[in-house]
Amino acid sequence: MVYKVIGLMSGSSLDGLDIAYTELTEISGKWQYEIMAAECLPYPAVLAAELKRAHSLTVPEFLRLHTSYGHYLGEQVNHFIKRHSLQHKVHFIASHGHTVWHEPAARTTAQIGDGAAIAGWTLLPVISDLRHMDVALGGQGAPIVPIADKMLFSEYDFCLNLGGIANVTVNGPEPLAFDICPANQLLNHFALRLEKEFDDKGAMARLGSNNETVLEKINQVAFYDMRTPKSLHNGFVTEEVLPHFEVLDNMNDALYTSTRHIATQIGRALLPYLNPLQEQTMLVTGGGAFNDFLVELIQEELNRNGNVRVVIPGEATIIHKEAVAMALIGTLRWREEHNVLHSVTGAARSSVGGALWLPPVD
Repeated sequence: MVYKVIGLMSGSSLDGLDIAYTELTEISGKWQYEIMAAECLPYPAVLAAELKRAHSLTVPEFLRLHTSYGHYLGEQVNHFIKRHSLQHKVHFIASHGHTVWHEPAARTTAQIGDGAAIAGWTLLPVISDLRHMDVALGGQGAPIVPIADKMLFSEYDFCLNLGGIANVTVNGPEPLAFDICPANQLLNHFALRLEKEFDDKGAMARLGSNNETVLEKINQVAFYDMRTPKSLHNGFVTEEVLPHFEVLDNMNDALYTSTRHIATQIGRALLPYLNPLQEQTMLVTGGGAFNDFLVELIQEELNRNGNVRVVIPGEATIIHKEAVAMALIGTLRWREEHNVLHSVTGAARSSVGGALWLPPVD
């Protein structure tokens, strides 16, 4: 079977809307993908600001943003279809939405972007609300990408995503996955203090020095000692990490220390799964894969206790892997097959997650 799907993803780093038109092919249970067209659309400043403060809105404000953001997504998909001449080629849309609240302990999660609004604009079937069923079953609802790591990237022992938050999949018959620590959320915060959107290739961090006192304190944050499955909410950086940096005036030092922190936590998180007697491979994607300094430090940490070869794929996979994953998750929902793994999230069982919105018909 061949499925031609548009996957939509908005990450916690708020770098933009990721759109990927993906051809997914299933033959005898084996899946392959090809990215046929893809873009990452920067958010208008006003919308980015609204998404950033969405967790603090009143209920009416929150609902209005949920609806208006859905209309925005639908409009952008229509423009994307027109730019790439995809009229009458797309089978359906799978939209992750933008996470604004994540509290699995209360069995609550919210990814805004009204699926009905997207379907209304595009007149295509839309699958959204991908995490809710898993959370209802007592799971973390995150990470959600490991089903794609299992089906599309199983040749790698580890799949590391360096987005706003760093998370990893440990591939195997029953994959394990969990959030590790903040990544671009933290680095971009200090880059903005230096009037840059991000630390290009880690160049600004290289100019700094490590602050051992700050590093020791942030490495002791309670989350890092929690057992898996576990996931991070978007407020973690502000509430748990940034207060420890207030003693630093030099933003290059803050970037260096942050980069070292991320690498240290990734090394610690993977330690139980390393096999120093044989080479293992780790696929690295997400915006942080372009940060050469961060990748170097990660490789350094992994070399301390293992024999892991870090693999940086082509640019399209780096940028759009999560949107491709949403396309696959949506396709499995369309097929009414499990698309969220309880071995990853800790839910009572694996589930078929996602709400289906069918467009109006004449």
